Amino acid sequence: MAPQDAATPPVPAPAARALSGVEALKQSSRRLRGDLAAELAGPGAQVSEDGYNLLKFHGSYEQYDRDTATERKQRGEEKEYNFMLRVRMPGGILTAAQYLALDELADRYGNASLRITTRQGVQFHGVIKGNLKATAAAINAALLTTQAACGDVVRNVMSTPRPLRDARHARLVADAKLLSARLLPASRAYHQIFLDEPDTAASGEEFEPLYGSTYLPRKFKIAIATPDDNTVDVFANDLGFIALFEGDTLLGYNLTAGGGFGMTHNRKDTYPRAASILGFVAADQLLPAAEAVISLQRDNGDRSDRKRARLKYVLDDRGLDWVKAELIGTYHLNLQDARPMPPIAVPDLLGWHDQGDGQLWLGVPLPSGRIVDTATVRLRTALREIVQRFGPDPVMTPQQDVLLTNIAPAHRGAIEQILRGHGVALSEDLTPLARWALACPALPTCGLALTEAERVRAPLVEIFEGLLRRHGLIEERISLRITGCPNGCARTYAGDIGIVGRVPGAYAIYVGGDFAGTRLSFKLYERVKEERLVATLEPIVARFARDRAPGEGFGDFCHRHGAAALLAMVG
Repeated sequence: MAPQDAATPPVPAPAARALSGVEALKQSSRRLRGDLAAELAGPGAQVSEDGYNLLKFHGSYEQYDRDTATERKQRGEEKEYNFMLRVRMPGGILTAAQYLALDELADRYGNASLRITTRQGVQFHGVIKGNLKATAAAINAALLTTQAACGDVVRNVMSTPRPLRDARHARLVADAKLLSARLLPASRAYHQIFLDEPDTAASGEEFEPLYGSTYLPRKFKIAIATPDDNTVDVFANDLGFIALFEGDTLLGYNLTAGGGFGMTHNRKDTYPRAASILGFVAADQLLPAAEAVISLQRDNGDRSDRKRARLKYVLDDRGLDWVKAELIGTYHLNLQDARPMPPIAVPDLLGWHDQGDGQLWLGVPLPSGRIVDTATVRLRTALREIVQRFGPDPVMTPQQDVLLTNIAPAHRGAIEQILRGHGVALSEDLTPLARWALACPALPTCGLALTEAERVRAPLVEIFEGLLRRHGLIEERISLRITGCPNGCARTYAGDIGIVGRVPGAYAIYVGGDFAGTRLSFKLYERVKEERLVATLEPIVARFARDRAPGEGFGDFCHRHGAAALLAMVG
């Protein structure tokens, strides 16, 4: 459990400062339109800086191939610009037909791959500017959208992916879909730019009842969990709902707020933060609670410094008591004291499972969430054949894996045969470390990456497996999370071990979180070369193998000893 923050006296509102440039852009953009329609239709491989910032609200980031940039510059050539396009899909849920439509688009407009995000979405990479509109329109034709998948709005709403066919799961799915639909921007900009909906002279004056004319100060992330299924890492989100049931009856939600892992190296006033438990709201208060917390962030978030614009800084600058009082008094939320709940847990969803309705689901591990064919593993082809032949509905997980649901037991053998025939490793072929390792894309596509993440995941997992094997821990469930920069997209500041890109080829090491995701890690080392990561941690792992308490996880062991004692173990 994340501890409740200590009571703090109210803090005066910070003095007004000049708005950031992005705030001015949002204000003047005619509700996110700007000149995007003309830019996307115009020549060239790029959009303007304003276009770059507005595209985020419509689900896209402009990128370039960082592997080829230096060489092309030396030849006097332009960088290889392209775009990432992200699908908004609450709870990670797709139908078989929708999955096949996305798979087809990966060839038609993308780089022949799909990538599952740690927020249960799907990303296309390598889309050129001239195909961006057509790709978004094709996604919309599959009854999906990229609207608000990025930008200063509520992004994809996460929910526990475990597809048990019971009243509890049905309610959580309905909750995620409700929040996703009701928290979209009211602006018709997306539909007019990408779907050719007619624009009108008055469209720029649309009323945004929740977001207002400048939307939120920064991105806003929501997750829904249950105590026995925190696969979404609810404490890493700006707003979390932990659903509490009595039998199949939903009693309500313990409300969490102020989580967020983005930070900036060398700025001590930016930091990762685990969400605080604010209290409890009744079952019929899901949407009012979301709107109240979003409104509080809209009205109080820092609009002068985007690096300190997340809700977590409002909580820390103003105090938890002030936040609760504002939610109750200003935003009229019926916030009650938090309810007791069982310990938070994270189940293993990979492998074969009974759905509870006579059908099965199969959790298929996807290294770094990348669905692609290689010379040795034809993963994308295998998944396409399975979905075409047997029609399972995929669910994407926060661990970047896929659950193939609604499988008839009679099809189990044939599906396994297809996967193995295409070289796909199943969960039983992998160590626990490999099953739970996460990595962000980093190089060559992410403009923020300081070093590698996805491309070093496999070798890092292999050498960490060697370390665990040497100390009799190969079956130990340990979460390893890798990012190429400090922004924590693979949730590196929770879990057992976080490897955070510091400079090219070197990483900071974080330990001391817990596998269930309820506690932050702490920094153990500031800068360690990639080839020294395992050697640096080996003395601590050896002591853990020898001296841990019964049932104690690696993160718990590190938390119990603290940084000074762990460093003394290393010597």
